[in-house]
Amino acid sequence: MNFHTRKWIKPEDLNPNGTLFGGRLLEWIDEEAALYAIIQLENPRTVTKFMSEINFKSSAKKGDIIEIGIDTVKFGNSSLTLCCEVRNKMTREVIISIEKIIMVSLGEDGKPQKHGKTEKEFVKDRLAK
Repeated sequence: MNFHTRKWIKPEDLNPNGTLFGGRLLEWIDEEAALYAIIQLENPRTVTKFMSEINFKSSAKKGDIIEIGIDTVKFGNSSLTLCCEVRNKMTREVIISIEKIIMVSLGEDGKPQKHGKTEKEFVKDRLAK
């Protein structure tokens, strides 16, 4: 799993307990999954369809640095299934794991569109072609 994004936990990211607000973390995960899927499928009209069970295992506090990891699970006809793990760089604890996030490639009409992708690609490899 590649951890592409790091976030520094600031006061505006906290809940009343003084720990990372779950809604803020889910926003960051959804954005990271969208960016990853858009790059993989080469389609800016890619949306979140499904996110499996979410189980918070630990948290982070102000000043901590977390990192968000995304990886490809499988390619469908119009979808890309991902998994995600978020960990606290300071304590090395896993904050959350999500086994399945399904992203769907849409056409201009807003309906699912086949993407023709079958394996993970890296931008550096596309540029070499």
